[in-house]
Amino acid sequence: MKKLMSSCTAMLVGKNATIDGSTIIARDEDGEDGVNPKTFRVFPAKDYTGEHYVSKYNGLTVDMVGKGCRFTATPNGVPDIGRWDEQGINEYNVAMSSTETEMTNARVLGHDPLVENGVNEDSMLYLVLPFIKSAREGVKRLGSLIEKYGTGESNGIAFSDKDEVWYFETGGGHQWVAQRIPDDAYAIAPNIMCIEEIDFADEDNYLTAAGIRDFVNKYHLNPNPETFNFRNIFGTQDEADAYYNTPRSWYGQKLFTPSLEQEPTSQKIPFIQHAEKKIAIEDVEYFLSSHYNGTPYDPMGTYASGTPAEQKKFRSIALDRNQSSCILQIRNDVPAEYAAIQWINFGFYCYSPYVPFFTNITDTPANYKLASDDAQPDKSAYWMHKLLEVIVEPRYHEFINEVNDFRDRCQSYGVSRVDKITEVAKIQNSANLVNYLTEQNMKTANHVNAETHKLINSLLHQALLNSKFQFERGDNL
Repeated sequence: MKKLMSSCTAMLVGKNATIDGSTIIARDEDGEDGVNPKTFRVFPAKDYTGEHYVSKYNGLTVDMVGKGCRFTATPNGVPDIGRWDEQGINEYNVAMSSTETEMTNARVLGHDPLVENGVNEDSMLYLVLPFIKSAREGVKRLGSLIEKYGTGESNGIAFSDKDEVWYFETGGGHQWVAQRIPDDAYAIAPNIMCIEEIDFADEDNYLTAAGIRDFVNKYHLNPNPETFNFRNIFGTQDEADAYYNTPRSWYGQKLFTPSLEQEPTSQKIPFIQHAEKKIAIEDVEYFLSSHYNGTPYDPMGTYASGTPAEQKKFRSIALDRNQSSCILQIRNDVPAEYAAIQWINFGFYCYSPYVPFFTNITDTPANYKLASDDAQPDKSAYWMHKLLEVIVEPRYHEFINEVNDFRDRCQSYGVSRVDKITEVAKIQNSANLVNYLTEQNMKTANHVNAETHKLINSLLHQALLNSKFQFERGDNL
């Protein structure tokens, strides 16, 4: 069965490592074929008892029980092959990002094969996020589902609340571990097993499948028995990782911990790292829309790029398979009712802006709810930003300055909107607040939509004026 979402990049930041005390989990969702229409939706609280959930993607069946809370998500616009809710925040300000595609080595898979109709990426968020009140609860609930139903994929999943940030990884069909990101640290996850040493005695910071040690011991899977390094036991660490995956960790750590001396192809790049400055939302945006900027490996061929071979040496974060990028921010300096913000970027991330949406809402903008297979840039935010990608890419060097100015304006606008909405939210009563935040999200989206339309219009006119296929009377005389 074809897996539609793959090759993503994630970043997680503890509350003492951010500039404003927020917790942050963020991820780029990429698709294999370059087109996978995405939406932004909010799903109301409901009683799930009696719902017989069946995955359209792989046939997983779960009889659901319990009352679930409201949550946001970025599901597929075309639900024929499943939900793929991917990233969102629930009404308890718990955030979840699912998933980061990873690989389990062949030896482990021989003893615990993947389960074809297990809990996969398409179902994870729907089965977990409505039912949890903390990040730690999210880890435990997903872990119990993996142990019961198995999984058909190796994945990394991020959870956060106002205090804690957790990264959860699956290995084989039923094994999993999770690590709490230290409050003063950050972590970057490309498409490899990331978590390293597990301290089974420290349940405040590590959680695991109940039988994982017995499983590893029974099948003699640990190459270094004096430790329990999940990455070394379950991961691949092959040549493909060295060129496809680890360079993304290298670049992120180069940005935030520049004093480090590491090679892009190193298989020893640590998962947990400490930044040499406080990390802001804008820093996460820059990393998640980067393409080895300022290095010889920039595939865009910018001023710092190296030889053609160097430009194609490593897999870039920004590439044509980009679909939807979300930064899930839980703030700690404001009341819980308006602390959670989901920053969304559709399309090609280094051309499109991140748009801030408060998540204590009842609805989302009309063009963020629509994304069919039929390309309709006038009706769909996803297709509007995909159109921008198509226009810019062939004339990158002609258009990128104007595109960057547009993104900078939208970024500043987004920051100012968060400030203004937060100030007015302080004086709203609880009965009005949800409607207020919903309405303000619409205004924010409308402004960015208008700015994007202006940019597209400008670039189209320039492209037409500079067409190579011109012929003026007299040119042949």
